[in-house]
Parts: sequence; C-alpha cells; structure tokens
Amino acid sequence: MTAITQLSPRLLWQFFDTLCSIPHPSGHEAAVRQWITDWAQERGLVTIQDTIGNLIIRKAPTPGMEQRTGVILQAHMDMVPQANADVDHDFTKDPIQPYIEDGWVRARGTTLGADNGIGLAACLAVLADDKVQHGPLEVLLTVDEESGMTGAFGLAPGMLQGKILLNTDSEQDGDVYMGCAGGVDANITLPYQAESVPSDHQALRLNISGLRGGHSGININEGRASANKLLAELLNEINKLQAGIRLSEVSGGTLRNAIAREASALLTLPKSANPALAELITARQQQYQQEFNGVDDFIDLELVSADLPQRVMTSDLQQKLTQALLACPHGMMAASRDIADVVESSSNLGVINTETEHIYVQCLIRSLNDTGRDRVANATAAVFNLAGADCEFDGAYPGWQPDPQSAIMQLVLNTHKELFDLVPNVKVIHAGLECGLFKAIYPEWDMVSFGPTIQGAHSPDERVHIEAVSRFWQLLVRVLRQIPEDKAASFK
Repeated sequence: MTAITQLSPRLLWQFFDTLCSIPHPSGHEAAVRQWITDWAQERGLVTIQDTIGNLIIRKAPTPGMEQRTGVILQAHMDMVPQANADVDHDFTKDPIQPYIEDGWVRARGTTLGADNGIGLAACLAVLADDKVQHGPLEVLLTVDEESGMTGAFGLAPGMLQGKILLNTDSEQDGDVYMGCAGGVDANITLPYQAESVPSDHQALRLNISGLRGGHSGININEGRASANKLLAELLNEINKLQAGIRLSEVSGGTLRNAIAREASALLTLPKSANPALAELITARQQQYQQEFNGVDDFIDLELVSADLPQRVMTSDLQQKLTQALLACPHGMMAASRDIADVVESSSNLGVINTETEHIYVQCLIRSLNDTGRDRVANATAAVFNLAGADCEFDGAYPGWQPDPQSAIMQLVLNTHKELFDLVPNVKVIHAGLECGLFKAIYPEWDMVSFGPTIQGAHSPDERVHIEAVSRFWQLLVRVLRQIPEDKAASFK
C-alpha cells in the first residue's frame, strides 16, 4: 500500500493502488482480470468473461430501485506502457509506483495508468460500496482498448441488459463528452535494400530525446514535437550534405497512439564528414529550442560513437525512406466545421522500426467522419507507395456521433449543476472512445462519458488531479442515484 490509499474517496484510491501493483499493459490484462474476478465472486457478484476476454459484473439494485433503467458502468482494463529512457521498467512484471506531488498523483518514471485506471477503480468502488444507491447495474470492463480496441470490437450483442452506458474514460474535470473520433491504423512496410558498409567509414548514432510526447488524440493539436518527424527532417538535411553519410537503421516511438518522444538513426560516414554533421546537429538543436519554446523545452540531439553495422541502406532506399517519412501526414489535418475548437482529422507517425527484411512504420489516423479518415489514409498510402512501400489499413473503428437529444447527457449536466453550481462543457473528444463501437452493437444505448482531469496520458508525465477525482466520484454516485425508471422520462 502507498500513500495514495489515504486520499479521498478512500475506497476508490485503494482500488487504484491495488491496480498499480498488478501489471496490466495492453495485451497483458489476465492477472488484473483474474484478481477482479476473484474479488467479485467473493462478494457474491455475478461475473461473466466473454470469449474475447472482457469482464461483465452484475450487482443487484438497491432495494426500492428495482424499476430504474439499467445502467452499464464501463472502463477498460489495460494501460499504455511508456517509460523514460533512463528508467528500467518491465510493464509485464513491475508494479507502477504512484506518489503524490502538489495535488496530483504521478508515477516514478512511467505512465501512471490513471487512463483508465481511475475509471476502473471507480467502477469497482461502486460495486464494493453498498451505500451507493443505484438501479440494476452492470460493470463492463474491456481488454486491449489502448492498442486496438479489441474488447470493444469483440463484444457480442445480447451480453448486456442495461440501456444507459456511463463511460469513465474522459480526462477533463468539468467536461462531459457526447461524441468521439473514429480511427484506423496504417501499417507500412518498405523492403530493406542493403549494401556493404564502405571500408573507410565509422559509425555514429544520432539520438533524439527529451520530448514530451503525449496522447495522439488529445495532444495532437498542441504543436508538440514528434521525435519521428524531427528525425525525418534531420535525415533529409544529412542527405543534402553530400558528404557520403549512409543510413543503416532508424527507429522511433513505441506506440501508434502516442506522440513519439524518442528516435534514433545509426549512421556510417567517413571521418571527413564529422565536422559538417556536428555543425548541422548543433544548428538544429538551437533551432528546435527556439521553435518549440514553451511547448517542448527539453529536446536533446546528440551524436554518440557506435559499433560499425554489417550493412547500410542503398542510396536509393535512403532517399526514398527519408522523403516518405518527411512527407508522411502528421498532426492536425483539419478542424471541425461544426464544433468549435475540435479537431476533425489527424494523423500520428507513431512507430518506426528497422527489421531484418524491411522498415516498418505505423500511423494512427483519426477523424470524426469516414470521409476525413479516408482522405488522410489515402494521402498516407500515396506517400509510401511512391517510395515503394506497401501500406495496409486495419483496425478501423467508427466514431461516436453526437446525440443532442441524449437524455442521460441532460441528466449529467443537471446533476453537475446541482453538485458544483456549474454547468459543464459539452464536448466531442478527438481521442478514440469505445462508445462508437458499442453504439454499433447496441444502437439503443444512451451514452455519456466523463472523468477526472488527467494530464500527460500516454507519456511518463501522466498525472491525475486529486480534487478532480473526488468531484468525479461525487458526480458518478449522484447520477446513479438519479437514474429514472423510464429512460424516456423528462429530466427537467
């Protein structure tokens, strides 16, 4: 147990502390799912695990509330695994180490997992606390949301009985969400064409580090630097030097839904090219410090000695790869015409890897509509096809179309006003929520999403605001108590 177990609401924070102690990155939710299942069954709760690995838990209504409309509380069980370069952390084995700092909870050198661990902890706290009043209740806990929404894709119709879904995966206190972007993964492979390393060459590794990174949906319009895009710029400038510098391998980023924080390139070059390369890197370091001042203040470029590789790319491949990465769509592509201050379409150049037979690139393309998604996808494919790469798209998921007539939305707005004397902002989030997939399977569901303030999600800077968690809990508990008997009833 850590100090966060003494925070309020205590039951929620105790559950979150336990979740931090059980490794649960995407694709490795078995341990946390088993712990939740054992805990729920000990309490006599009905638990159902579907074929994809999702977990459904049912709790009987509070006496006298049996006729209320059934509610599904929803969270996902996985977290994004990101650690600082100087932190040795195995997310499949090592616990997260939370600590309190200036009114926030953070983790030591890694992502915290507040996304969506706080929502998950809130669901468990509702199940555990018999003082929370509610009608028929189901808790839906999905798997693999962060890396592919596998759980939402695999959810079968008829598994759930409720008609109102409360999604807990939003990240701003005072905002309530009624829609989200859809997305698709672009998986790109470019055959590795090799040559022998010139006999007079030495090897240097160009490293880019110190970037903030962040969530490729929430932070994509903030002008944060992408290590992968900076690397493409640098390689393009290196090619222009005409100094005989050759590229052996490139790598950058680890997740398609996280803005790349680090990237590197293994170069070989004659000693005569050292001064020009060093001068270029120094100049770019100064440029980036000015360009990203106040946004990414700690960008670091360095050249370090490396072992001579066995191969380098052909000059043709080096040029085509560099230009394709440079031209690859990244960042906000279009703003919504219908909703102020909302990104319509974006793309994140998330991952670059050099493998034995090819270079692998992965982008996550998001949009509020299929037209915008397809436009960016087609542009991405065109860029890489010109370079001789194959571009395949998979994992497409729909957006959650806003419903201005949502009764549960109105209830949440009214309840927030009652509790905090403040009408929250109604928003559409550019990040992907599972609600769009749920709506395709259960079109009758009325859905809303809200949560506490979480900053820096998908990066080691992730933190959750303690007071916002308390307000989130108060809102959730009051909304559950005020769910009406008839879903279509007026909430005025």
